[in-house]
Parts: sequence; structure tokens; C-alpha cells
Amino acid sequence: MPRLPVALWVLLSAAIALPFADLGLGHHSPWAELGRMASGALRPDFTRIEDLGRALALTVAFAVAGVGLGALAGAIMAPFYRLAPVRAFCIAIRSVHELFWALFLMQGLGLSALTGVLALALPYAGIFAKVFAERFETLPRAAYDGLPPNLPGLVRLCWVAVPSTWPALWSYTLYRMECGLRSSAVLGFIGLPTLGFQLDSFFKLGAYGAASAILICYIALIASMRWWMRPRLVLIWAIAAAALLLSLSSPPMGQGAFWRFLTQDIVPAPLRNGGDLGAWLWSLLAHEAWPGILATLIVTQIALAATAAVALSSFGLAVRRVTGTWGHRAGQALLIVMRSLPEYMLAYLFLQALGPSMLPAILALALHNGGIIAHLMARDATDLAPTLRQDAPRGMTHWGWDLLPRLSGPFWALLLYRWEIILRETAVMGLLGVATLGFYIDSAMAELRIDRALVLLAATALLTATVDWLSRRLRKAAH
Repeated sequence: MPRLPVALWVLLSAAIALPFADLGLGHHSPWAELGRMASGALRPDFTRIEDLGRALALTVAFAVAGVGLGALAGAIMAPFYRLAPVRAFCIAIRSVHELFWALFLMQGLGLSALTGVLALALPYAGIFAKVFAERFETLPRAAYDGLPPNLPGLVRLCWVAVPSTWPALWSYTLYRMECGLRSSAVLGFIGLPTLGFQLDSFFKLGAYGAASAILICYIALIASMRWWMRPRLVLIWAIAAAALLLSLSSPPMGQGAFWRFLTQDIVPAPLRNGGDLGAWLWSLLAHEAWPGILATLIVTQIALAATAAVALSSFGLAVRRVTGTWGHRAGQALLIVMRSLPEYMLAYLFLQALGPSMLPAILALALHNGGIIAHLMARDATDLAPTLRQDAPRGMTHWGWDLLPRLSGPFWALLLYRWEIILRETAVMGLLGVATLGFYIDSAMAELRIDRALVLLAATALLTATVDWLSRRLRKAAH
């Protein structure tokens, strides 16, 4: 499949979804609210923040523990990833978003440190297993020639696979650590004591100056990560994270809560009460799962096209030959902000100003994912600079006639790769009131109907896995 039909498919799917999207402004005075938020952003107030250092430390601790545990589990599963049961298990756990895992685990483990760590570690283990397996498969067989035959897979992993691919594994783990910091902060919106908890509190109070100060600290934490997260410091960070998380107290769940969760709460109600399982399941699928899937796909496809527009229009801002030295620095700073703020956090901000609709979710998804793709394209454009003649054009001519054609292939590959991620994040937007799958999952959790939530989570995982499969097929066809 040539690249142009991929572009047409992205635009056509968004055009089909657009008439069904709720893009209205639900807030009575969005511009006034945006003005108050902008005023607070320009005057950050650090004096109102209590325990900022602890919130920062806990944000890092949850990320370090969750990513570390996920990387360890992923590395152990990677040599066996070719086995169908292992691969299916990894697909299942990584298809469910971290926030959904947190909400689900809270029913049995409470609002505890273990809930937050496992919410990050479970999906990340599935992701790490897939990526590490792909890395290990690229090793030539000659790398194992010095080992005795019939050695256990774990020995081959520790003595050959990991040392031979260590630079690539560490680079990807750093990227996943950045993702973990974003996810850790977002866990604060459901009550865990990370930066997101304080941000949520200040926004509900209308204290936009204090919220701006929280965001500044958060962006600085993300931007500086590659300086403070070094291989030789990993053990120190891991010990400090474990010590801090073990010091957290959590509300008691009551005797037998976890066992009741495993043996009763997740069992479908008809099996517990002697009802009609088929009718129960059909009603749930028809009235909640199917409407949630449709809304999720509508937001996803519009956000995918908007992401393409944001990435194509903004990557040149961070290219020196396009915007000059100072423009290049400003463009880099803008892309850092765009890719550092998680979609959920951005959607939350837009929701305060624009009111409840699909528009805040679409804007948040497009800005965050567009910023990530634009950053990667700008880096590729910078790598092309030594191959250009000294008298090659600069400015918009260089952007439109040189960079766009050369980078079109990587761009569409990145966009299709982000498609599955955009879908996962779209489902989560339901926790903010958008009628995607997350809305129905959150409602079931709030009503303590864990069995219904489990079915909806399975629908989310199946939808995500299907889009991931389609994305891989489209990327292969376009390539």
C-alpha cells in the first residue's frame, strides 16, 4: 500500500467520525475561564503548595518501582514471547491502561502503594516483553556459540542476550521511564499522593497560580530525567523508592476484602444469584460496551487526524535550518511541554475551560501525541543536516520542499504506531466524563459492580489489540 492511501484513510476515517462527534463548548464562558488559567500560568504561586518535595519524590518512586518491576518481568518473559500463551498474556495486560488497572486493583488492594506500583508494572511488563523480545531476536546465533548446549533460557538471557543488547535496552527503558513519570503523576487523580493529586486539588479550588507551579515542577522533572537517571544510580533509586513506598499508609480494607474480591466481586452476578448469564451479558454489551466502543473510535479517529496535523505543522519549529537558532530553541521548549504533559492531564485542563464534550479529549490527544511525533521528526531532520549542501535552501522552503518529502515515510509509520496508544488514552478519557469506554467502566466501579467493569475492561483490551493488529498491517503494507 503506498503512503498516499494511508493518508487518505486517516482523513477519510476522521471525516466519517466528525458528524457523530460532540464538539460543543459546554462551559458558559470558555474564554473568560481560559483567561483566568492563562493569568495563573503567568503568575505561578509556589507559596500555597505544601509537601511539594514529598509529592515529587512519590511521583518518582512510583515510576521507578513500576517501570523497574515491569522491565524485570518483561525481560524474563521476552525469551518465551514466541510461545502463544505468553504472547497472548502480554497482549492482554498491556492492552489495559494504567488507570484502569489502578481502579480495578483498588477494589481488592485499596488505595495503597502496591496498587499504584502494580498498575504501572502490569501493562509495562507486556510492553517490555514485546520490545525486548524483538531486540533479542536480532542477535545473530553466533553470539551464543561460546555457551554449552541445553543451557536454561534464563542463563542465556543474563549472560548473552542482555549484555549484547544493553545500550538499546537502556535507551528504551529510559523512554519508558519518562512514560512512567507521566503515568505516575496521573495516578494522583484517583487519590494516590503524586503530583496529580495536588494538581487536581488546586484546579477544583480555582487556584490556577498554584496549579501552574505544580505543572512547572512536573515539566522540569520530565525534562531533567536523563541527567538524574543514570545506570550507576539505578540501584540507589530503586532502594530509595522501595523505602519511601513502604512508608506509605493506606486506609484499611476490612478483613477478607481481597479474598471476597477474587471469589465474589469479579464473578458475574447471574452466576452468583442464579440469573440468566446470556441476557445479562447481552444487555451489558448492547447498552454500555457497544456505545462506549463507538464513542472511543469516534474520538480516536478524529484525534489521529488532528495529531497528524499538529506533528506536520510543528516539527519544523525545532529545526535550526527552518527557524534559526532562537526559533529552534523556542520550538524545542514548546515540544518538550507538549510531550511532557500526559493526555489525561491536558484533557483535564481543557475540560475546566471548555466544559464536558469530546473536544477537550481530542485537543489533548492531538497536542501530546503530535508533540511526540514532531520531536522525533525534528531529531531526524537534524540528522539529515550533514548530508545537505551548504547552499541548500533554508526556512519554509527547506521545510516544505526538502524535509516533508524525506520524512514522510517515518512520519506515517510513527502515526500508525501511535494509533493504538491514542485509542488506549481515549478509552481512559471516560473517567473525565467523555462517553468512551472509560465512562462506563468508572460508573461500574463507582456502583461496586466489579463484574460489569471486568467485562468492559475485556472489551477495551480486545479493541486495543485489534487496532494494534491493524496498525501493524498498515505499517507493513505502507513500508
